Amino acid sequence: MEIEHRHLSINNLNLHIAQIGKDELGTVIFLHGFPEIWYSWRHQMVAVAEAGYRAIAPDWRGYGLSDQPPDPENASWQHLISDLLGLFDALSISKAFLVGKDFGSFPAYLFALLYPDRICGVVSIGMPYLPIPISHDPLPEGFYINRWQEPGRAEIDFGRFDVKRVVRTIYILFSRSEMPIAPEGKEIMDLADLSTPLPEWFTEEDLSIYASLYEKNGFTYPLQIPYRAMHNMGGINVPPDLTIQVPVLLIKGEANYSYKHPRNYQKEGIMQKYVRDLEITFIPDGCHFVQEQLPDQVNQLIIRFVKSHPMNT
Repeated sequence: MEIEHRHLSINNLNLHIAQIGKDELGTVIFLHGFPEIWYSWRHQMVAVAEAGYRAIAPDWRGYGLSDQPPDPENASWQHLISDLLGLFDALSISKAFLVGKDFGSFPAYLFALLYPDRICGVVSIGMPYLPIPISHDPLPEGFYINRWQEPGRAEIDFGRFDVKRVVRTIYILFSRSEMPIAPEGKEIMDLADLSTPLPEWFTEEDLSIYASLYEKNGFTYPLQIPYRAMHNMGGINVPPDLTIQVPVLLIKGEANYSYKHPRNYQKEGIMQKYVRDLEITFIPDGCHFVQEQLPDQVNQLIIRFVKSHPMNT
């Protein structure tokens, strides 16, 4: 089996999807985070296809081989939910599993909340479900999210280098266990240079594929979603009951820098109150990109989860 590619016309955009396998047992849709694209799911797609499922990995609008929306500054989560619903309908998918990573987990949770009859279950890699705001200590000014939320700052920082260098630096920084924080007088791209080796599980060929796809759309939309439109729901009618009714598996890489966030200790307790059927599992050495770093372990967890929640139940 080989991964195939096509474009779907959804919401006046040509959105790219990669797919493999037949839906003998069901469909699994993989939703990437930042700075990822469909390619970040290459290991999982093949594994679930070999297990009897149809695997689909879209590039979000403005990412990878999908079209850049004409007004990226108006980005909202509603657009991603609408695109995902359009994907279901365009491919005549009545029901599917969603696997989200990083910010891709948020629309997966939200879609399950809005359309529970279309979802068999949700797997989230690294991102808890947090339907209510929580208090936390402010992070340093140099924290990468603070920097990238500031209009124009990342564009200037990234613009000093070619796309390949930018993707390389982000992969190096995000694969560490320390939070990316720039000291005063430095920018995020200054935290790694060409002498810093790539993670051993991420090859120069992988980097070239990522870079070639980011050269199409750049970083304009990815800086909006997830960073600058982080709280823009775009008028989504969220139901009064914020409890997720479908089964959820949260996979946590314990070496992920995000678990050093000061509000992290509150997250699991909140999630347990709002997910009826929740399983949390830990991968001790897993970093932010655990699905690429330790694909066999992640594949086994996903396949076990989807097989334990068959579509006909």
